[in-house]
Amino acid sequence: VQLVESGGGLVQAGGSLRLSCVASGFTFDDYAIGWFRQAPGKEREGFSCISSNDDSAYYSDSVKGRFTISSDNAKNTVYLQMNSLKPEDTAVYYCAADIGPGSDYVCSALRSYRHYYGMGYWGKGTLVTVSS
Repeated sequence: VQLVESGGGLVQAGGSLRLSCVASGFTFDDYAIGWFRQAPGKEREGFSCISSNDDSAYYSDSVKGRFTISSDNAKNTVYLQMNSLKPEDTAVYYCAADIGPGSDYVCSALRSYRHYYGMGYWGKGTLVTVSS
């Protein structure tokens, strides 16, 4: 299983970016994928999650209304559309996945604890820098 993030870069405050998380090595029909970020000097935290078995996506309060997670099963890809970016959004962004029966548990876990790291597979991250 491999997850590869892309789409990071430098953007001014108020701007937008779209991150992609391309998954390979498993059938993209029973999964949960979460987005995490780690700012300099801070703990990695999960802020969004989507499951193939649940229509409702999760967003933390810090990104709700600004970020949108979506999936394209035909492309084995989960996207993160980020709008109205703020300097405090600067971080390395990671996607992480759990697959198979019961995988949607990880989204439920993230709703309760943003430092839940129980996903089985992680990408290497993409850097997002938001300038003021």
